[in-house]
Amino acid sequence: MNDLDSLVEAAQAAFAAAATPAELENAKARFLGKTGRVTELLKSLAALDADARRARGAEINAVKQRVEASLQARRQALADAELEQQLRAQALDVTLPGRRRGSGGLHPVSRTMERIEAIFGSMGFDVAEGPEIENDWFNFTALNTPADHPARSMHDTFYVEGGHLLRTHTSPMQVRHAVQHVKRHAGHDTMPEIRVIAPGRTYRVDSDATHSPMFHQCEGLWIGENVSFKDLKAVFADFFRHFFETDDLAIRFRPSFFPFTEPSAEVDIAFPSGPLRGRWLEVAGSGQVHPNVVRNFGLDPERWIGFAFGMGPDRLTMLRYGIGDLRLFYDNDLRFLSQFE
Repeated sequence: MNDLDSLVEAAQAAFAAAATPAELENAKARFLGKTGRVTELLKSLAALDADARRARGAEINAVKQRVEASLQARRQALADAELEQQLRAQALDVTLPGRRRGSGGLHPVSRTMERIEAIFGSMGFDVAEGPEIENDWFNFTALNTPADHPARSMHDTFYVEGGHLLRTHTSPMQVRHAVQHVKRHAGHDTMPEIRVIAPGRTYRVDSDATHSPMFHQCEGLWIGENVSFKDLKAVFADFFRHFFETDDLAIRFRPSFFPFTEPSAEVDIAFPSGPLRGRWLEVAGSGQVHPNVVRNFGLDPERWIGFAFGMGPDRLTMLRYGIGDLRLFYDNDLRFLSQFE
């Protein structure tokens, strides 16, 4: 037996002894790696003359092919063994009873959205729909948001090609609804009040236990000739007491600022009992619609007045069901979601 046959036998023995793919790759390196035995033989050809190099090179290449064939055979054998082990572990016992098809149910946020629409529907509010990919005018300009406002920054807003963006709130749906409402009644002596809510998905660059890059909002708008802040307070009081199914609820309005309302107010609620007892929780923003926004609707702010508001259905869902982490809504964990079926 010459040295080349001995090398092949040594390689075959090393490959056969490898019990895992990692061990096999280590064995391969000893023979076919950059400093492997076969590679070193090929490097040694440089010291031979042309005729000897040709003859010796053919012998070494034949050895290399035999070593590579043994390596590939062992790889396949290890792969087959792993597959066989998986098949045994995942074997299906046909004697077990079949799995029943689940009935499914609404997502907790979907339940909240339906509840919001039903309550506001009972107060005479229509439901508006609109695109989730918006343009700058409807999302910012029409809502009196100046060009240097932080919300226009790419750190806060998802921009897409063509100068469009993923809507940062559902207020653009209010604008679209109001503009179409005014056009439909143009030339008439009278115009019905604009009373609408705009629920839907919105997008902002934000993510933590209480924020998600995709979340839900429900904006509301009531425009008429004699709509006051008193009506806003009455609507909120009625809504929250119906939503949480309790009259034992405190509501307060705190002065705030929003570009599209003036004056503006944050809306807080407090529960006199339960785990949140004694804590004021911010649940909505609101205010009298800014005259510039009323003009962008196509109306005269000297005649038409009203209020707008925005609330987060995700936040309301967390409060209603006692959920502490917003991310649970989007993890798709059936153990969590099945509680609401």
